[in-house]
Amino acid sequence: MKKFLAVSLMTALALIITGCSRVTPDAGHEAVLIEKPMIFGSGGIDPNPVKTGSAFVAWTTQALDVNMQPTKYETEMDDIMTSDGVPITFHAIVVLQVTNSVELIRVFGPQWYENNVLEPYKTMVRQAVRQHGMNETAISTAALDQIDSEIKLELEKFLKEKNLPVKLVTMTVGKANPPDAIKHQRIATAEQEQRINTEKQTALAEVQRRVAEQNRAEADNAYRESMHLSPEQFIQLKQIEMLNGVCSKNACTFINGGATPVLPVK
Repeated sequence: MKKFLAVSLMTALALIITGCSRVTPDAGHEAVLIEKPMIFGSGGIDPNPVKTGSAFVAWTTQALDVNMQPTKYETEMDDIMTSDGVPITFHAIVVLQVTNSVELIRVFGPQWYENNVLEPYKTMVRQAVRQHGMNETAISTAALDQIDSEIKLELEKFLKEKNLPVKLVTMTVGKANPPDAIKHQRIATAEQEQRINTEKQTALAEVQRRVAEQNRAEADNAYRESMHLSPEQFIQLKQIEMLNGVCSKNACTFINGGATPVLPVK
């Protein structure tokens, strides 16, 4: 009898173990259990999620992993029209955090973001961008902070009205990118502006140089007249000054009048 009881107990334990599965959510995650009994009971979602650690559940029970940490969702949004009819592209980013995993799965399902948030979020971005022109949005970026603020308020209102157990952590539409044709036009315009500025600076430098030369010539002529020198004498004076400047640091010998220099021989 004892042997029979031991065998029966071991058989029961084996059946219990083989009829269970282990659920082990990672840190910052929760597992929502969906019970699906094969014989007895109606099943449904367990109101108590499995948090960090592990738990044994029936092998027919499905466990859905829910990330409870702030999660980033990125969306590339093409051809968003501005108020002046120019299509621009945004790389939109929104960070959301789940506050109730069981309620989220029970009401909205595991694809809650794609089915309930993504398209309304895109619509909010489109409506906000339509209120601003291309230059202030994509070129000067002056309107981006205002656009972010408008969308943030609309998204928070939407999550509250939808009763989504999710809170908005942060969001941004990022830097707007205009079409390539607009970029090329802006580059060409910048090059033309730079060329014009360079030509202006060159012309200004020429004018300044001409004025400086005129002032120096007038000063030289005033000096010549004050010294009662003829133009030839003034030129000779300048030559002497030049030679003096050259020879002030180097030993020089100048021979004038066709004289032949005599070198001492030792």
